[in-house]
Amino acid sequence: MRNTAKFTTAVLAAGALTLGLTACGSDKDSASDTSGPLVVAASPTPHAEILDYVKDNLAKDAGLDLEVKEFTDYVTPNTATEDGSVGANYFQTQPYLDEFNKKNGTHIASVVDVHLEPLGLYSHKVKKADDLKSGATVAVPNDTVNEGRALQLLAANGIITLKDGVGTAATPSDITENPKKLEFKELEAAQTPRSLDDVDAAVVNGNYAIEADLKPAQDALVLESAKGNPNSNLLAVKEGHEDDPRVKKLAKLLNSPEVKKFIEDKYAGAVLPSF
Repeated sequence: MRNTAKFTTAVLAAGALTLGLTACGSDKDSASDTSGPLVVAASPTPHAEILDYVKDNLAKDAGLDLEVKEFTDYVTPNTATEDGSVGANYFQTQPYLDEFNKKNGTHIASVVDVHLEPLGLYSHKVKKADDLKSGATVAVPNDTVNEGRALQLLAANGIITLKDGVGTAATPSDITENPKKLEFKELEAAQTPRSLDDVDAAVVNGNYAIEADLKPAQDALVLESAKGNPNSNLLAVKEGHEDDPRVKKLAKLLNSPEVKKFIEDKYAGAVLPSF
């Protein structure tokens, strides 16, 4: 039986930036107490599932007391790590982390890459990307990095053309050619799979695709390539906590042969080990 605490955007996200960031340096910074359990904030799928596997199968023998807290948004795990409410997080990519630190003045540092979730274009209305009609509406994540990543996916598959050099900072205003005159609907990443009945197609992050019972390797009209991809999901901590012995133990376990096999067996290509 899983013993994983769950937190939702509705409960936590509203005050996360204002309360979380001002709490930096508090005497109640639980992340500073290395004698207690390591509390890790994670997205439910696949991050918390992978951590639960570690907790149930590997942590005890490694002398690691691990506690997993699930969050359903892409903001609170970082603000909770910044204010010390949790000791680490596992939900994001390096480009997203860099952008988050820059925008919010946080001090989160990566520890180790764990896996890649290929971003995909999905539809309930067409079977191929070429079948999208002129003026079709495509939902994309509204956070800076994932929106840019979504547009890069479309560009890589010849659906649109982007300005040279925009990278993951791309927005719809950087589109130079749009032969199908696609319209883009910017949504919170978690909402993109839920929009599939209302839009013609949606670019969905791998974790949210899995939660929505989408099979990236089978269902995606186009799918992000793993080769040379900088968007691996990683374990992260607040700067200065990289040498926490609990963090080092978890990092080693997350890059273990056992976790690699678990990822390969459970997700069948929908999640790929990055080590």
